[in-house]
Amino acid sequence: MINSLLRLQAEEAADLEVISTCVQDAIARVGDMTHIHRLHRFALIMTRFRWELADEMGSQGGVRVRCGMHFDDVLRVQVQGIDMTDKDGLLPLLAITCEDADHGVNVLLQFAGGGVIRLEAEAVNCRLSDIDQGWPTPSRPDHGLGTE
Repeated sequence: MINSLLRLQAEEAADLEVISTCVQDAIARVGDMTHIHRLHRFALIMTRFRWELADEMGSQGGVRVRCGMHFDDVLRVQVQGIDMTDKDGLLPLLAITCEDADHGVNVLLQFAGGGVIRLEAEAVNCRLSDIDQGWPTPSRPDHGLGTE
């Protein structure tokens, strides 16, 4: 259904895997990311491809939608391979993973080109919400995995 808005919450690693699948190939702009220290929150706005509609759309391309995502209980943010001063820089998101750590968990946002944002957090605490109805796109992300 094209008009339904996605709203997801992750409180453990398995939940985060579902969110990662939904935001695979999302495009984030550096200027649309922020770490709000006093709230222990890292937030970003992205344009995600609606993979949940891919079968329904068939060869017609797909739908992109703006969504917001935030992580709470974030103690520290580390960035590697991303120029955070380039506010108009576009980052294609490949995956979100997490690993246990002494302080709780490390959540890794992995971007094309090798860029990584590492969130040192007390626990997995993520929310994702679509913020508009989206728009059709004639193309869908293709990583060439089905070609020889």
